[in-house]
Amino acid sequence: MSRRALIVGINHYDHAGVNNLSGCVPDANAMREVLGRHEDNRPNYDCLILTSNTSRITRVNLRSALVELFAFDGDILFYFSGHGSLEETGGYLVSQDGEPGDPGIHMDEIIRLANGSRARSVLIIIDCCFSGNMGNVSANQGGQHAQAQLREGMTILAASRPSEPSMEVGGQGVFTELVVGALKGGAANVRGRVSAASIYGYVEAALGAWDQRPIYKSHAKQLDSVRECEPQILDDLLRKIPEFFPTSDHVHLLDPTFEEQNVHCAKPENVAIFKIFKQYQIAGLLKNRSGRDLYWTAEQSGGVYLTPLGEFYWRLASGGRI
Repeated sequence: MSRRALIVGINHYDHAGVNNLSGCVPDANAMREVLGRHEDNRPNYDCLILTSNTSRITRVNLRSALVELFAFDGDILFYFSGHGSLEETGGYLVSQDGEPGDPGIHMDEIIRLANGSRARSVLIIIDCCFSGNMGNVSANQGGQHAQAQLREGMTILAASRPSEPSMEVGGQGVFTELVVGALKGGAANVRGRVSAASIYGYVEAALGAWDQRPIYKSHAKQLDSVRECEPQILDDLLRKIPEFFPTSDHVHLLDPTFEEQNVHCAKPENVAIFKIFKQYQIAGLLKNRSGRDLYWTAEQSGGVYLTPLGEFYWRLASGGRI
């Protein structure tokens, strides 16, 4: 398998000065479940999960797991749910043995490992307080103004701004609950593909102006699929769009021979096209001028044309990119 994910959830902490949490282990389990396979049950990420219910996630153990993860040369995903800490030297992921003043793994260390990795792509998803510090220049590196320092092919999804907490509600992280929903299809495109950018768009739209604000940082050269869900329409049918619409603004005329209920005049070849057009319409790729159902468009010899989304997929299909 060319994809690996390290998934970490810490509810329990050793030091009395670090409060225990309740939602991080369930969050990690939910992420493993959704990332392990695509919706059609094909393998996706080979997931290694570390939770405080079953492992000791000390800074040494966490660092060792991160070093092994970033030594991989395929697609890498790192997910963390637990405490985050903001110190004078920058942001930290708090390990199970972390304590005030000495929290755990510095976020800069994770970025250095990622930047030095031979991985084809790196996706880091962080659900902790102050997680927006991931990928920023920390105070000990000089400069007052934070700047993302990411290698090509790397993306960060963080639950909150650099100075902001990350919330748990009902025993689950607000951010992770939305990310899981996005991966289950909430952020899928017409082809069923969920990218890091679409996950962010889904989460950002769901959180109001007074809620925690997620952060997206990327130096990705392309929008890879994080997970694939059931497509609204198959690629084979998307490739056919230029067959029916020789130009992106072409109007395809229908008539009663396209409607199979017209038993006296329906033509099988036109009925087959009509059924494809119905799928295009459901996927938001096609519409008619009257706004009425396709049946009435055919009955009244009207025309159909591509929506802006349909024109987008027309360009992809015309260029051989589907």
